[in-house]
Amino acid sequence: MPSFRFLAPALLMLALCGMPSGASAQSFNDTQRGDIETIVRNYLIAHPEVLEEAMAELNKRQAAADAEKHEASVASNADTIFNSPRGVVLGNKDGDVTFVEFFDYNCGYCKRAMSDMLDLLKNDGKLKVVLKEFPVLSEGSVEAAKVAVAVRMQDPSGKKYLDFHQKLLGGRGPADKARAMAAAKDAGLDTARIEKDIASPEVKATIEENFKLAEAMGMNGTPSYVIGKQVVIGAVGLDGLKEKIGIARCGKATC
Repeated sequence: MPSFRFLAPALLMLALCGMPSGASAQSFNDTQRGDIETIVRNYLIAHPEVLEEAMAELNKRQAAADAEKHEASVASNADTIFNSPRGVVLGNKDGDVTFVEFFDYNCGYCKRAMSDMLDLLKNDGKLKVVLKEFPVLSEGSVEAAKVAVAVRMQDPSGKKYLDFHQKLLGGRGPADKARAMAAAKDAGLDTARIEKDIASPEVKATIEENFKLAEAMGMNGTPSYVIGKQVVIGAVGLDGLKEKIGIARCGKATC
């Protein structure tokens, strides 16, 4: 049940209809306040749908406020979000829409969302995809992310990175350094170089950059996305992602 404090101001106005001009809540005596509370209670009992309508309006306004805040955060960090050399770029590097995914290798939702990203890569030739490690779930996640950054440093094309990404994120069991190194080896990467690069300032700087961006945009979980001007938090599914891409591309869900 929604908290009454959200609805009290509006409902109190209903009860105040017909009150003398200049009257305020503070000026009512105990009897008058009791009468107002009775009016409000009876109104709610007679019209319980008001609660749902009021909460729907509250949620709508909150969503609009969040969207405005997200859009401002994206605008102020756009160059780093979309063009940082620390992101892994896949798909059409000159695409008309950039799809940025923040993920954790131990995130079950990210595992399921990977197929959505791969579907978009395969079927949308105008889409630029940027992957950003955002290890929020465990120390193993941090270890895996460090290996992933070292893989990106070794493979600027992103081809081997994508193979590594699918092997690690699609594998069974918790991700950590050992599993990440095994995935890198399976993808044909130089694991000795990865061991060296993990300790480099670039790895630390990449993860710190991604956390700073996520904080600026209010991301508190994975997967999270930036698509055009929109921030999308959570696994919304393939259709939901296509809708956001359409809005970014032409202003509507389907172009």
